[in-house]
Amino acid sequence: MDLHDKEMLPGEILPVVIIGNGPSGICLSYLLSGYTPYLSPEASHPNPLLNSKLGEQPHLSLLEQDLEYLCEGLEGRSSNPVAVLFDSLLLPDSDFGLDHTSPLEWRYEPERAIPHLVLGKGPPGGAWHAMEGSMLTLSLANWMELPGLKLKDWMREKRRNVRNDRATPAEIASYYQHYVSQMSLEQSFACGTTVTSVTRQPGGQEGSPPCWRVTGLQRREGEELADGSSVSEEVPFSLLAHNVVLATGTHDIPARLGVEGESLPFVCHSFWELEAAISRGELDQSSDPVLVVGAGLTAADAVLAAHHLNTPVYHAFRRSVTDPGLIFNQLPKLLYPEYHKVHQMMTQQQQRPSAPPQDHAQNRNDNSTPSSPSTSPSSYTGYLSFPRHRVVAFRPDKKCILESDSGQRTVVQVSKALVLIGAHPNLSFLEDNGRPLGIYTNETITCRRNPIEVDPFTNSVVAADGPGMYAMGPLVGENFVRFLKGGALAIASNIAKKQREESGREEGDLTIDRLMDRWVDKQVTTQARAEVCVLDS
Repeated sequence: MDLHDKEMLPGEILPVVIIGNGPSGICLSYLLSGYTPYLSPEASHPNPLLNSKLGEQPHLSLLEQDLEYLCEGLEGRSSNPVAVLFDSLLLPDSDFGLDHTSPLEWRYEPERAIPHLVLGKGPPGGAWHAMEGSMLTLSLANWMELPGLKLKDWMREKRRNVRNDRATPAEIASYYQHYVSQMSLEQSFACGTTVTSVTRQPGGQEGSPPCWRVTGLQRREGEELADGSSVSEEVPFSLLAHNVVLATGTHDIPARLGVEGESLPFVCHSFWELEAAISRGELDQSSDPVLVVGAGLTAADAVLAAHHLNTPVYHAFRRSVTDPGLIFNQLPKLLYPEYHKVHQMMTQQQQRPSAPPQDHAQNRNDNSTPSSPSTSPSSYTGYLSFPRHRVVAFRPDKKCILESDSGQRTVVQVSKALVLIGAHPNLSFLEDNGRPLGIYTNETITCRRNPIEVDPFTNSVVAADGPGMYAMGPLVGENFVRFLKGGALAIASNIAKKQREESGREEGDLTIDRLMDRWVDKQVTTQARAEVCVLDS
């Protein structure tokens, strides 16, 4: 959709603008487009308490029911209650490996549709289009799907089975893009857009209500040149909306260590920079080791990528390998064999100061040196982990200083350093990058440590400048697609409730007007009759 003509109707206020076209924004668009979940008459839920509650008002859609009441007593892997509820309804008992049929049925009710606009920098699917294409996703395939289109059915149409019940990011990105087309949502999506400002607008003197102004730039292809290429241009746009939804995700800005030398050219902050170096032939088994900093799944993917090249790897991270908060300690071994392998290497091939020296590393404290990697049949030769270590500095000669939590320092010679410790959302379009909206208002917004604070049953932003601002997905701490769908339900339900209340007020006003008209008519009639009586007398 081209936004260039959006100012043709000055003062026009859209009901909803969604910033972000990843799975969060797509799922919310689906619910706002008239697709409505009901309890199927023939279905039941394996949770008897929830099943009983759902049966109390089966004629009402899920969007019209009391979500807080339905959430009572439910437990799950998300801290957001509506996320647990919706996940339980879409995938009953999936955490136990069971494949219960969802008790929900979806009805298309266009009269319920709420006009909205979804803004995104790239094609529908968001950050999934930028992820590495061959690695398997962390989540099971059916956990990645959106309502109304089974991922496995879509995969069968492509004549390919989903390996190990998991799919690749490239497949998931293609699925999300197809989903928008399949569900006829394209008319609500404006791609190639970058939002630059979201501000609260006061009500106008002519009686227009307060609302949100969303401004930005939309990339458009310009005139075609003689060589067949075209020059793109960025066209400004400005929109007014009663409700604005923050659904940008958190993959925009890589997190940094904040140490000396971090801006040196051999220090990278994304997996894609490693891929680029590999494609250029810069890394092989004869290279100096690659230093991977971080203990998340992206860091593990980098270790695996280097493993395929037989490139030596140093792996430094702050946590202990037995820390229960480490993601590897939360994953079933049989389901995630590649990540279990990395965790096994992290555990079995640790740096041990008392062991013989290694060619690529030297210790500068207490005359101790890092150990050689394990040579057992199950080991990956060339890998060495540094648990409970931090990076002190990077040097121009490609040497990195590591320090253990006991203060022991080690200097390692590397070819590249990959700092993969997470990412922050780009909320530059909000005041102070959105910090006032976080749980800790003086810190940067992050998915884990400082998400945006929202009402748990409506996802409305607690500290917003006015009503009608919502946040969902990773911005509120939901990193998994299976749970971010609950945010879409909470928001769609609350917006629909507000619209029903507004319609009720308007109908009430009309009813009062009718009563007043009838009262005036009655008074006129009574007065006329009195005048007639006077004349007759």
